[in-house]
Amino acid sequence: MKIDALRNLPGVVASALVSPDGLPLDSYGEGADVLAAELASLRASLDRTSRRLGAGDVTRIGFTTERIEVVAVTSGDYIVGAVMLRGSDTRSIQQALARLALDLRDLPRMERA
Repeated sequence: MKIDALRNLPGVVASALVSPDGLPLDSYGEGADVLAAELASLRASLDRTSRRLGAGDVTRIGFTTERIEVVAVTSGDYIVGAVMLRGSDTRSIQQALARLALDLRDLPRMERA
């Protein structure tokens, strides 16, 4: 599976590879389906905001809550992200996500309505 490289990283509790329609193509962990749907929604909102600002494509999403940290990267039509326990070192996950984003370039482009 594409996201297997994320499973054994310290602090990762869930990860997902998401198609543009929000369906997980690959997922791992508790809450991965929710992560997939919300990453697709976040990307759509951020893409719209970015377009309106003339800022270019969104390539990375990251946020921190009281309990978790979420980091995601985009590649073409796809997004891959991970949920980590708060306080985890995000460097290793960011590097793994960047490598995955390169691999995702081989996935087919989705037709947009």
